[in-house]
Amino acid sequence: MSSTKQRPAGGTEHPRNKQRRRFLLGALGVTGALVIGWGVVPPRSRTGVPDMFPASPGQIALNGWIKIGTDGTVTVAVPPVEMGQGIDTAFAMLVAEELGVPLDRVRTQTVTRERIYGNVAALVDSMPIHPDDDGKPWARALRWMLAKSARELGLIITASSSSVADAWQPLREAAASARTILVEAAARNWNVDPGAVSIRDGMIVGPDERRLPIEHLAGDASRLRPPSSVTLKPASSYTLLGTPAPRVDVAPKTDGSAVFALDVRPPGLRYAAVSLCPKFGGTLARFRESAVRAMPGVVAVVRLDGLSGGPCGIAVIGEHYWQARQALDSASPTWNEGPHATLDSDRIDAVLSAELAGPRDGITYRTQGDGLHAFDDSRGGSVIEAEYRVPYLAHAAMEPTNCTAQVSGGRVRLWAPTQAATLARLVAARVAGVSGDQVDIEVPFIGGGFGRRAESDFVAQAVSVALHANGRPVQVIWSREDDLRHDFYRPQVHARLRARIDGTTPIAIASRSVGQSILAQELGRTFGAPGIGLDRYTTEGMFDMPYEFAHQHVAHLNVDLPVPIGFWRSVGHSYNAFFLECFVDEIAAAAGRDPLELRRALLRAHPRHVRVLDAAAQAAGIEGSMPAASGDGRQAYGIAMHASFGSVAAQVAEVSLQDGQVRVHRIVCAIDCGFVVNPQIVGQQVESGVIFGLSAALYGDIRIAGGQVVQSNFTDYPVVTMASAPLIETHLIASAEPPSGVGEVAVPPVAPAVANALYRLTGKRIRRLPILL
Repeated sequence: MSSTKQRPAGGTEHPRNKQRRRFLLGALGVTGALVIGWGVVPPRSRTGVPDMFPASPGQIALNGWIKIGTDGTVTVAVPPVEMGQGIDTAFAMLVAEELGVPLDRVRTQTVTRERIYGNVAALVDSMPIHPDDDGKPWARALRWMLAKSARELGLIITASSSSVADAWQPLREAAASARTILVEAAARNWNVDPGAVSIRDGMIVGPDERRLPIEHLAGDASRLRPPSSVTLKPASSYTLLGTPAPRVDVAPKTDGSAVFALDVRPPGLRYAAVSLCPKFGGTLARFRESAVRAMPGVVAVVRLDGLSGGPCGIAVIGEHYWQARQALDSASPTWNEGPHATLDSDRIDAVLSAELAGPRDGITYRTQGDGLHAFDDSRGGSVIEAEYRVPYLAHAAMEPTNCTAQVSGGRVRLWAPTQAATLARLVAARVAGVSGDQVDIEVPFIGGGFGRRAESDFVAQAVSVALHANGRPVQVIWSREDDLRHDFYRPQVHARLRARIDGTTPIAIASRSVGQSILAQELGRTFGAPGIGLDRYTTEGMFDMPYEFAHQHVAHLNVDLPVPIGFWRSVGHSYNAFFLECFVDEIAAAAGRDPLELRRALLRAHPRHVRVLDAAAQAAGIEGSMPAASGDGRQAYGIAMHASFGSVAAQVAEVSLQDGQVRVHRIVCAIDCGFVVNPQIVGQQVESGVIFGLSAALYGDIRIAGGQVVQSNFTDYPVVTMASAPLIETHLIASAEPPSGVGEVAVPPVAPAVANALYRLTGKRIRRLPILL
């Protein structure tokens, strides 16, 4: 069960905290060349021209985002991939509102090539800039230059909960531009002032209520020069945006007509099954190739070289998938185990523990006030310290890894469930030995991405297999076991947090974490480039904490381990929120203060965060301070608040113990994500994030033994089921700010909210995930 409510904003923002803050950004050179090279280039328009969005028969393109059909339908370009988060609906709503057409007449079309569709917001937010520094000249200049660089790069990627935030301005401008030239065409046709013409419900309306369908003037409008500037509708005139409009993908996803990546069926399709080396860094020694080729339906046998960070192995191409799978079972491969055959979870724990206790400092991402000197022995007060650990986690999307590829006539065609079309094109071209212009990509619906589909190993693998298919398309399908054992996992991380408390006032906080760098691995896999050291994902949610400790120090030490890691829903926020929010509760206990009251006190200059925190507490029935465990001592509340991807979320968890097992009865979530385009979809994403985060908190734990992953399916890598899911209540804070992230922001607060509730219930601190009592 779930519910979604909108709450008034209330209050005003206070001035930014003026205390001195400093970043150590020695590795800024990762984008330095781009910034310098493009610093003098005029900003690239993101509205584009009609040729960028080619019209099919019966369509007329008005710019790079909007096409009008002769039947009155409006088609909007959608660069992000729809994987359940409601992107298609949000984009359709933005255009329908600004253009003045009914939502049911808007269609969406995935686009994967032009630079105007590149994700600007994701790159702009990639640098470790504290939100309190956003208004400073250096931060504004850096963001401006990064935005220009992003426009030139044109990286089409669905990541960082940025799709709606990124499209908010350019998509509305494109719709307003289309509206302007349609109005101009009508005004010329009627010989009236354009100010007397408008568009309502898909009809161009002029003086005396004369009307024409927009499709009647699309041709005339396309021949007009687009306006150099447009006036966007004010929010006060919205009739669609901000409403729980029905999703545009409901019908195809309920009647079975929706096409996911596993559903594509190009003519002449063959199928491939794979057997992948189970060991990290292992290689194929030998297999019974003659036995495989003798099996019915076998078309080809391919050795896989482990491209783009993927594993080595064997692929069998068959006329049907079952034939390929059965033939593969006769391969009996023998593997060279490689250099990591003895790696196990205990060894990884020992390495991380030793590094956490060792002398290496790592990279300092933030220091404020006296930094670490605030912990000198000469200072007064008391110091508390705690160590936290989180494990490797798999993505475990419902749709296993797959990709369909065709190499024919010097061109590559992909039907790829990718979150990063630009990178997929680059990798496919490299494997096939063609230019990027010779690669065409179609992106179907994706049955769950969570960051796994931002990788391109499965694309490289599919293209390498298709090279042996005599020009026919091949659909490469992994089993569930392949998917879980050959993932790019969320990294295992250890952290030590310290705080100095003067009386009842916490005055200093320090965090030092150790773990692998996602960015370093990603750069190596995709570009063959070495890591640069700096990786904001390692400390996001920690270095940019809103809590106003006078003295702060946040550092991370990158540790090299052979386990493949990658982006996982909410990335570093997913574990740094657990570290920080549990530790804030520990600080409150040591200072003799209520954890809710302490958070309010530490957020005096951040009323937005306080507003969200109070909304969650009040909705959960908490007034003033956190209540003690229930009278029978078997049920309690825990609270956590975390800011990520431009949004703020707070959650209250209602938890009990039943026969020694943790039972989460209710999660109350308040979220400020800027202007809410569709409250129903935001509510769905909050619910999804809560279930995703709760599954990780209660069960998620990828274990390593003998140099390979132990888990293989949902039997030993469980997730929260419908029967065990809590009641989820979502409360949306009204805001006039532009939309910010939604898809990932409900994940980080879940684990600490549950852990803090369990402490109030049992008196035992939870400092390691998954939660084991």
